[in-house]
Amino acid sequence: IYNGRNEGMDRYKSRFAADTESRTLQQALVGADLFLGLSAAGLLQPEWLVPMAEKPLIFALANPIPEILPDEVSQVRADAIFASGRSDFPNQINNVLCFPFLFRGALDCGATEINGAMKRACVEAIAKMAQARPSEIVRSAYGGLDLKFGPDYLIPKPFDPRLMEHIAPAVAEAAMRSGVASRPIDDLEGYRQSMQNRVYQTGMT
Repeated sequence: IYNGRNEGMDRYKSRFAADTESRTLQQALVGADLFLGLSAAGLLQPEWLVPMAEKPLIFALANPIPEILPDEVSQVRADAIFASGRSDFPNQINNVLCFPFLFRGALDCGATEINGAMKRACVEAIAKMAQARPSEIVRSAYGGLDLKFGPDYLIPKPFDPRLMEHIAPAVAEAAMRSGVASRPIDDLEGYRQSMQNRVYQTGMT
């Protein structure tokens, strides 16, 4: 926003706008806690990260090439926490983490829409899993890595089989609570168990 105006911005962008004199990305990053990029490859220059706040979050989510590469970040800010949309870098923030399981829960309760409550339930389920220790299945899928919650492991890996048993029931319950479930699930605990059984059967296969 400049001089009280937010010309050219829709309501989705304007809600994040700030009253500032900054006119470039480099200027806006001074003292910032977070860079969230959804734009273009190579947009972010390493030297721009130097004046950011302590332990900044650098979420460079442009695909397939992010706004900045993780090794470029670590060279100038060893304290930064980096995430991208790619599986070959730490902290893959990608819709693959939620879409299959969100739709599983929505379909099973006959949801007539995907509303905000369901999306929030999905996100909160992922967040709760982040600090849970990964199973042997996950570790074997990622070359035996000893994954522990921290700067290089903020969110679950896409191959974590527990995603379905946590997200689908959470989404279905949110759909029922918000009144969009056309086929409410009477036994939610039984539904959770059925998701767990499916995960187990898939792992055995």
